[in-house]
Amino acid sequence: MDANKRQRYEKISIELTKLVGGKENIQGVAHCATRLRIVLKDNDQADLKAIENVDLAKGVFVAGDQVQIIFGAGLVNDVYEVFAEHNNMKNMSLSDLKTVANKKMNPLQRIVKALSDVFVDIMPGILAAALLTGLSGVFGNLEFVKSNDTLYGINTLINISSGAVFGFLPLAVAYSACKRFGGRPILGIVIGCIMLSDSLTNAYSAAQGTAEVTTLHIFGMGVDLVGFQGGIIVALLMGFVTAKLDGFFEKKVPEVVRLLVSPLLTTLVGALLLFTVIGPVGRGLSSGITNGLVWMTQNLGVIGYAIFSGLQQLVVITGLHHIFGAIEAQLLADTGRNFLNPLMSVAIIAQGGAVLGYLLLHRKNVKTRELCIPSFISVLFGITEPALFGINLRYRFPIIGGCIGGALGGIIVYLTNLAAVGFGTTVVPGIALADPANNGYMNYVAAHGVAIAGGFLMTLILGRFMDKTPEEAISVNTAGSPASSRAPEAQDSMPQPQEAPAEEAFYGYANGQLIAMEDVKDDTFANKVLGDGVAVIPSEGKVFAPADGTVTSVFDTKHAICFASRYGTEILIHIGVDTANLHGKHFTAHVKDGDAVKKGQLLISFDKPQIEKAGYDTTIPMIFTDLPEGKSLKKSAPGTMDSNTKAVVVCK
Repeated sequence: MDANKRQRYEKISIELTKLVGGKENIQGVAHCATRLRIVLKDNDQADLKAIENVDLAKGVFVAGDQVQIIFGAGLVNDVYEVFAEHNNMKNMSLSDLKTVANKKMNPLQRIVKALSDVFVDIMPGILAAALLTGLSGVFGNLEFVKSNDTLYGINTLINISSGAVFGFLPLAVAYSACKRFGGRPILGIVIGCIMLSDSLTNAYSAAQGTAEVTTLHIFGMGVDLVGFQGGIIVALLMGFVTAKLDGFFEKKVPEVVRLLVSPLLTTLVGALLLFTVIGPVGRGLSSGITNGLVWMTQNLGVIGYAIFSGLQQLVVITGLHHIFGAIEAQLLADTGRNFLNPLMSVAIIAQGGAVLGYLLLHRKNVKTRELCIPSFISVLFGITEPALFGINLRYRFPIIGGCIGGALGGIIVYLTNLAAVGFGTTVVPGIALADPANNGYMNYVAAHGVAIAGGFLMTLILGRFMDKTPEEAISVNTAGSPASSRAPEAQDSMPQPQEAPAEEAFYGYANGQLIAMEDVKDDTFANKVLGDGVAVIPSEGKVFAPADGTVTSVFDTKHAICFASRYGTEILIHIGVDTANLHGKHFTAHVKDGDAVKKGQLLISFDKPQIEKAGYDTTIPMIFTDLPEGKSLKKSAPGTMDSNTKAVVVCK
């Protein structure tokens, strides 16, 4: 990682740790594609409003008892690496974090999250199949493809590839569900194979009456030997049941025969339940969901479409939108057309239009541009969280404008009878999934054009009446005082700073040669990216407290320490350049977070010769990361430094 970036992320990590209530309030941390996810013991200690203004953060929200901070794809990986290292949670996986978070969820939240996890695991395959389906549809309508043997052959292979994935989707779902609920994934695959066995009558042929169905009689019940092609709901249920059966038999079967008997019993009992209980129940649920959606299109008409597309992004805020994947898959399996996909797509692009509207209203504000432009780009690829939580929901009126735009787009979807032939992707890449029948591609573009224009214009109109004190709401606050940004409960547990005098002195924190910050051989420090201060070229491997105060944070790598004086002035002492790469080797901390220390007390010792031998500069900057407004630094001239020498005086 670039040194300048790392220093910036270290400052973000320090600030975030304070704003979520300190290290002691953090239970777990992980990240997904765009968000840093933190599970806290007490969410009330987190100052969400202050977190919104943290450097590089595009938004923050609480979902499923996780504080989720949006940084964006790619960036979140680097921020996580430094933040997790700072809080000693580097090896925690997203599944570990979910386990911690699940303990705090209610039953409905757990069910929804579990459904989400099942489809997240197999989504790459679904996306590949969906895009291949779209490509096949596009190429199949081109005359030069039909007339060219090679192109026709390639398109045929594309069609086979996409159809194979969707044809075996129940198997993939059974595998992923079994894995998600704690069973051995191979047993989920076995059950999926049974569901799609050639020994069973094809479900589609049976439904059309073109194939004969064999009926068995088990315990007096008639069991039809019909396959479960398209049985997504059945596969979900069977994945769950198989996982629980596997766990049960693994515990009950004696160890001496467990390897043979446990999977045998799991598969046998699972197969019996599939054909006698789970299959019929799952088919009933599937039929009910599909019939309900079809009823909506036939009886509510344009109003039903407008309501769905207008409110769909509000469902995203709750996290319940993850269940749509199963519904879309079932809808495709039962009807061959997915009208939900374009409805969700126009709902997404309308929120992008709202972002553009807000950007136009505040085009002169740098922070607004930093938030809006990347958020809109994410929307183009179907990712709305940065837009929703970073701008639209945060300032309220854009979310309303976006919902209205989504409803308008839904009307066009209804009037043009637009649908998709797959699912899993939306907006720009989603055009490949549009059903080409009746000018489907043109209708797709038209519906999205209306939606984005509606979101844009409605946000501008609503902004004239509802956009109150926007410049205050989007002001940049990259530091945040712990006394003002913490929740009241957190403030009570921290020492309260005393009223600062006109001048506050910080003494030599290391023996050696004092130099100007500009002379440090690192651009981050020399350019004062983290703040102004001074630096010392040390003559020995010891760092001392420069004043009376409190240790607010010791990095897990022990190469840096955060300190607050008794008057609340915050500093960061950073031992060496790029020394985080040593991962704590050659460093020893003599204090811990929260320790009260006296001027001259030993904070950290380090093996200076060994660090220099490893190729690292051991210069030690002392940075004032959050200098109070109206105060300035009076720095001592370069020269010899010890614990009795004033290094910096903070002046009013």
